[in-house]
Amino acid sequence: MTEAETTGAQDRDGVTVAPTADVDPRAGIGAGTRIWHLAQIREDATLGRDCNVGRGAYVGPGVVIGDNVKLQNHALVYEPARLADGVFIGPAAVLTNDEYPRAVTPEGRPKSAGDWTAVGVTVGEGAAVGARAVCVAPVTVGRWALVAAGAVVTQDVPDFALVVGVPARRVGWVGRAGRPLVAKGDGVWVCPLTGAGYAETGGRLVEHTPGGQEPT
Repeated sequence: MTEAETTGAQDRDGVTVAPTADVDPRAGIGAGTRIWHLAQIREDATLGRDCNVGRGAYVGPGVVIGDNVKLQNHALVYEPARLADGVFIGPAAVLTNDEYPRAVTPEGRPKSAGDWTAVGVTVGEGAAVGARAVCVAPVTVGRWALVAAGAVVTQDVPDFALVVGVPARRVGWVGRAGRPLVAKGDGVWVCPLTGAGYAETGGRLVEHTPGGQEPT
């Protein structure tokens, strides 16, 4: 057996698809993206450049995923989710799409597509959703936020927030490096790894920039 047969064929754009993966021909796959064993990418889904889709992961119809996104093994991303660039979805994490789940109507008839409206989870740039966490649609996870492993997110998560528990609640702030920030007083927070500074105002965290302006 050749290396291509075991690890997946690579096309001229550097896209790698494992032989056991199921990628619908109507899906759009960006250059350099890798899709591993038993993953399923449904029709009209769009994945950006240099993404990594782990074993057994699922991406629903019409889901839009940015560049450099990592979906770990068995992550489930249901339509119509939107994931920005640099998002991390941990192993067995779930992004739901049904606010009022039922298999049947009140009359006992099996539900069809016309009997419910899918709502999606939105995940901002650089954010991370930990292993086995559940994001209950239609929540938004803000930029560079961190959802702890096993958390259940039922409300929107602010940018840079660290949320834990069931239901998830904010217990601190994280920076772009993912490390919990250290409070320096007067609403100033610092990343212990990079030294980057942040300012908290009115329950929001923003990055300091050399010119003192809030980033756009």
